[in-house]
Amino acid sequence: MHLLSLSLSDPAANLALDEALLEAAEAGEIVGGVLRLWEHPRHFVVLGRSSRAQEEVDLHACRRDGVAVLRRASGGATVVAGPGCLMYAVVVDASHDVRLPAIDAAHEFVLGRIAAALAPLAPGIQHSGTSDLTLPGGGELPGERVKVSGNALRCRRRAVLYHGTLLYDFDLSLIPRWLREPPRQPEYRQRRPHGAFVANLPTTRDALQQALIARWNAQQPLTDWPSERVAELVAGRYSQSLWRVADGA
Repeated sequence: MHLLSLSLSDPAANLALDEALLEAAEAGEIVGGVLRLWEHPRHFVVLGRSSRAQEEVDLHACRRDGVAVLRRASGGATVVAGPGCLMYAVVVDASHDVRLPAIDAAHEFVLGRIAAALAPLAPGIQHSGTSDLTLPGGGELPGERVKVSGNALRCRRRAVLYHGTLLYDFDLSLIPRWLREPPRQPEYRQRRPHGAFVANLPTTRDALQQALIARWNAQQPLTDWPSERVAELVAGRYSQSLWRVADGA
């Protein structure tokens, strides 16, 4: 598998790059899959493809604080990204595993591998709900677990993009500052507010990166990334008001 460790200066370009990698794999321009790792130096909010901004985001707070609100190509719920949140993307050939075109199977395949990679760093980590990674919570609720990673995917005929967040040193107080309580919640959340539901992994960014690289055997640097596709996506889709809901400072 190829490795691309690249953080672009524009949040929209970072989202576009994940999508561009999927398109390049679908077109046969990238063979063997890609693991991309990145982290943005400024906070921003990322909506899922079908998320309703007014329901999931405090847009007034985001505009007041100069926080960009963008939409990604994959589904899933809204997240806050930025310093202390490692972003990853895995693009794999659908033929890599016969189950991959099935959404539930794709969640199990990717999150199972990531959980196995991170288990030595975060004992008790597991796949919970539809597409979360969680740790034992230690709270008052029976079986309580806290979310440390949210994930989403986009499937094409020949390739699958699976990407998500890994919180390790994130300012968790910013999540309720900019996000509303989500209208759709996994059962294991038990109606807990953001502050009681989300946590950081007990490890470092370097350790997370090395664990993921080793698990996916991403040893071949991707030197020719699809920059033209990124520019086209940013100029087209990611400049539209539906996809760029609020500009950052």
